[in-house]
Amino acid sequence: MKDAWRLSVGTLTAVRVAPPRSVDGRTAGIAMLLAPLAVLPLGLAVALGALVGREVGLTALTTAVLAVAVLAAGSRALHLDGLADVADGLTASYQRERSLEVMKSGAAGPAGVAAVVLVLGVQCAALASLLRREDGWLLAGALVCLSRCALALACTRGVPGARPDGLGATYVGSVRPLATVALWLVAAAVAAALAGLAGVVAVLVALAAVAVLLHRAVHRFGGVTGDVFGAAVEVALAALLVVVSA
Repeated sequence: MKDAWRLSVGTLTAVRVAPPRSVDGRTAGIAMLLAPLAVLPLGLAVALGALVGREVGLTALTTAVLAVAVLAAGSRALHLDGLADVADGLTASYQRERSLEVMKSGAAGPAGVAAVVLVLGVQCAALASLLRREDGWLLAGALVCLSRCALALACTRGVPGARPDGLGATYVGSVRPLATVALWLVAAAVAAALAGLAGVVAVLVALAAVAVLLHRAVHRFGGVTGDVFGAAVEVALAALLVVVSA
């Protein structure tokens, strides 16, 4: 468990932790299930930043942009990089090998840049709307944590990997389906407690959005990669923010 916790925190946040002693499929699977808890420092940073922004008189939009910037820095922009690479891979070619080659290159093309700008724009706009609520700061921090449930879905057994190497290879198929279901049920319960019916709907929409992304990745790339994991997190966060803010 300690190795899984270190792996989850060290991979998903910029918080410095001791490296895990060993990493195997079981450790990786537990790490993905712990993801919503591992990013609590990021959720707290967003929540406190939003609260401070309101208290000092910043506009909701300014506070939202700063909060999203803090979140990007706190995760080392890892998920945004994945989002850009997936967008470039999907638009580069209909040939699987060519798409994977583009994704592996690391250079962001027009599609990748557009995807990052659009998704960040949606997140900032939705977060600004959410922060106009009295409890918006608390919801913002919670949704950051809940968005990481996307990782368990992407790593569920039965979802194939696109290639045997790369950052995501160890995580592919590492989470049992029942564990994924349980995690998303807990996410729905937490969202319901914080935002009522809107919270449950938000979780369902986020789940559907991530499922569509994974289906597309399997169809085009032959499976998932570490980049797909990152894109799934960003898509999930955007979906959660949009629905709850509405």
